[in-house]
Amino acid sequence: MTKSPLSLLDAEARHVLDLGRQAPARPFEAGTPEEARRAYEEGFPEFQGEREPVASLVERTIAGPGGPLTLRIYHGQGVPSALAPALLYLHGGGWVIGNLDSHDEICRWFANIAGCVVVSPDYRLAPEHKFPAAIEDCQASLSFMRIHADDLGIDALRIAVAGDSAGGNLATVLCLLCREEKAAPTAQLLFYPNTDASQEAGSYHRFAEGFGLTASSMAWFRDHYIRDLSDIRDWRVSPLKAVSLAGTAPAFVAIAGHDILADEGEAYAKRLAAAEVPIIVRRWPGQIHGFVSMGHHGPAAREAVNAAVAAWCGFDPAFGRQAD
Repeated sequence: MTKSPLSLLDAEARHVLDLGRQAPARPFEAGTPEEARRAYEEGFPEFQGEREPVASLVERTIAGPGGPLTLRIYHGQGVPSALAPALLYLHGGGWVIGNLDSHDEICRWFANIAGCVVVSPDYRLAPEHKFPAAIEDCQASLSFMRIHADDLGIDALRIAVAGDSAGGNLATVLCLLCREEKAAPTAQLLFYPNTDASQEAGSYHRFAEGFGLTASSMAWFRDHYIRDLSDIRDWRVSPLKAVSLAGTAPAFVAIAGHDILADEGEAYAKRLAAAEVPIIVRRWPGQIHGFVSMGHHGPAAREAVNAAVAAWCGFDPAFGRQAD
């Protein structure tokens, strides 16, 4: 007898889904973006892992392409005062929801585990600011890190980019845009990235309902982000559609086995490998989309960040610290 996909889930993933069934929330697509943001902001603290202390945390506002852009800057424990490695972290949320607080614990973990400086931008959200506003803000944030490297205490030639879900999408696009630059990102650390806005992969059908992020919610997010259907074919929305991935940054890709984005994550990893981009793929077969933001309910979230840092250390021989 074939096992039900639900029976193959890790215990912590089943627990999270059980919590959702016990107190069902209205689907994002049943309301407005403002309502979705409020619901998400009320709910994410229940899932976040420990907000561990960092050496320092400040917010800074810079001039962005669409107006003032807020950056949250984390210095990890024991980070050197100069020439430290740095990470630009781009939060997930379907380009519509999410903010600096929703992914705060992940940024703290990266800062401390990697011994680095993390910069997280409060990039513009859709539908008020459609594609390519978010990627423009991410480009501006990376440029700021390079120009102000001395002030930040970082090495402008040792900046990596990371992100989850829609943030993973933005990270892949940013790395593709930067691949001809002298100071291109040294690594891309991707958690269940969105790489194909056509949403036709098999995992969209296998896990369409009942595994957290649904196919209908993902379509709602995408449709708020794009300007029109032609944007789906633009590689800056669907990096899997890029003609070539050659020359982009070495990549770590974390894939959740019970996730509508699983197949496009696998497909992107295969394209990177075929383009001879150094790549490490780690799979969590029993996990669901968003598990790296669910540290309150089990160890998988922290394990994934540890794995990403270990990969980053391997890509950058100058690293002196390994993941714990």
